[in-house]
Amino acid sequence: MNAMAATATASTSLPARTFSSARPVAWIAARCLPRRAGGESMLSPSPLRFSAVRTRRAEAARASAAGAGGAPAAALPAALLFDCDGVLVDTEKDGHRISFNETFAERELGVSWDVELYGELLKIGGGKERMTAYFNKTEWPAKAPKTDEERKEFVASLHKRKTELFMALIEKKLLPLRPGVQRLIDEALGKGVKVAVCSTSNEKAVSAIVACLLGPDRAEKITIFAGDVVPRKKPDPAIYLLAATTLEVDPSSCVVVEDSNIGLSAAKAAGMKCIVTKSGYTADEDFVIADAVFDCIGDPPEGRFDLEFCANLLQKQFVS
Repeated sequence: MNAMAATATASTSLPARTFSSARPVAWIAARCLPRRAGGESMLSPSPLRFSAVRTRRAEAARASAAGAGGAPAAALPAALLFDCDGVLVDTEKDGHRISFNETFAERELGVSWDVELYGELLKIGGGKERMTAYFNKTEWPAKAPKTDEERKEFVASLHKRKTELFMALIEKKLLPLRPGVQRLIDEALGKGVKVAVCSTSNEKAVSAIVACLLGPDRAEKITIFAGDVVPRKKPDPAIYLLAATTLEVDPSSCVVVEDSNIGLSAAKAAGMKCIVTKSGYTADEDFVIADAVFDCIGDPPEGRFDLEFCANLLQKQFVS
């Protein structure tokens, strides 16, 4: 065998060497590349580099989702407006009704409103209007004056005394807030959403409920529209339109929480979204025009809705 043949035979008879794809890189990195402090190769992955990669990937995923129809979070309501009686507190049966009857008894008028009758009278907005309608339909008490003007003053005096008795009841905290009311108000105030109470009840009575049951700190941040602040009461939208004007918000950006058909009608006539939380007297009323209907606002773990739901409601309708 000549030298060239011997060389060729020797070359081809050498065993084949198998390399893993990682070994040459690791070998080169260990011997040839500069190193970081602590001895780590510059080829080793940097935590900062991985973090940046993850961030870019997350941003790309969000952009892809938006391109595929992903929607941004709904804008919060500009204002959250609550009715008082039946929404903040279920006051009617064991609060206002009792106070009316105590007033009638003090004046010896021979009048008493039972639970069923008072439920019918609640279809009339406003306590003074309620008494006037009742006396006109049945009969004015013997102790009542005869002229219209004097009767108006008579009813006003009855209502003033009734409000005093009702406020004393509230101050004793015998009637609690309905479930979820404080939670939703705190959520709204915490997110900078304006909060107001819009009621046909006497302003002093509404203020007592807000201050005593929600506390003075919250009360300072809540605007109250109540009583005779408007000439026409619910179902007229005047009180909700006044609230929107005073708070400097567009009615269409407001969400109202009501419990009755007359309150719902007022809110919708004002061009606002309205959630109904049914109360003891209104459970069987017709709420077909409501944007959402629940038995209450609710607290976790049984919360029915929150501020995010209110925001989404500005774009759609939901009925439970």
